[in-house]
Amino acid sequence: MADPTPIRPADLVPREELQALHRRTNWQGLVHISLQLSLLGGSGVLIWLSLGTWWLLPAMFVHGVQIVFLFGAHHECVHQSPFRSKWICTVLNWPLGLLLFYPPKYLWHFHMYHHKHTQDPDRDPEIAVPLPTTRASYLWFMLGFPYWQRRLQTSLRHALTGKAPQPFVPEREKPVIVREARIMWLTYLAAAVGTAFIDPLILPLYWLGPAVLGQPALRLYQIMEHGGAAFGDQPFRNARTVRSNWLMRWYHWNMPYHAEHHLFPNVPFHALPRVHEQLKDKLEVSEPGYLAGNWRYLRAAGTDRLPKTESDPPLVRV
Repeated sequence: MADPTPIRPADLVPREELQALHRRTNWQGLVHISLQLSLLGGSGVLIWLSLGTWWLLPAMFVHGVQIVFLFGAHHECVHQSPFRSKWICTVLNWPLGLLLFYPPKYLWHFHMYHHKHTQDPDRDPEIAVPLPTTRASYLWFMLGFPYWQRRLQTSLRHALTGKAPQPFVPEREKPVIVREARIMWLTYLAAAVGTAFIDPLILPLYWLGPAVLGQPALRLYQIMEHGGAAFGDQPFRNARTVRSNWLMRWYHWNMPYHAEHHLFPNVPFHALPRVHEQLKDKLEVSEPGYLAGNWRYLRAAGTDRLPKTESDPPLVRV
């Protein structure tokens, strides 16, 4: 197959409008994260009210969804795009990273490399562990086990071995990644010891258990970003936009507009709907919603409909 014509994002949107799209504010991001943290606090109250009842597990699931959906804020802060004042991103990234077991500096290197080599089977770290290709592996992925294995093992190895062997971490940054991992695990240890004197069930009830229960909701979202999309440097084909509903777009800071985000990674979340309006007729890989997209992926798993090489077409609606 002939190489696709290179796409220059600057050619897709007029210069003046692109400058306006990149304009950042503090208030939009602060309102957004404040509302999200308020929902997190409210779902924590639900757990407390449900103690000793059959409503405890549902309450923990709801709380877990609030926790894992904070990844959208973590991701945006890594890009340093949701606030005009970058220090706000830095301040937020640490508690978000602690909650999600995703050290912020490590995530920055990981994610920037993903943007640079999107859907490159040899270099994109996001697909170093391949996405599921069978129905059994899809279900395993949805339960979150590969996520937990990768998150816990990676940072724990950094902390214990003093090494960060990942190729996307520059040599000069490796000590920073090791120090960050050690700070995180010492924080976890301090939290475990401290809460044990108050109530040993605090962490399992209000953080760890809910995070495990809520993880499948994030997996349903994240597999749609690139799962079944084309391999290679093809911006309209290697990332998927999911139009979904306003609530999913809100929770994920408009990242369902994922092809648009990859084309313009520094455009703040509140401007991505305007980018979508500019590009929606050019997108080749899109879905109306997450349930429909995951159902299509599940039916294609184990067949030759999922792309395996750069010459294979993406999984699209027919």
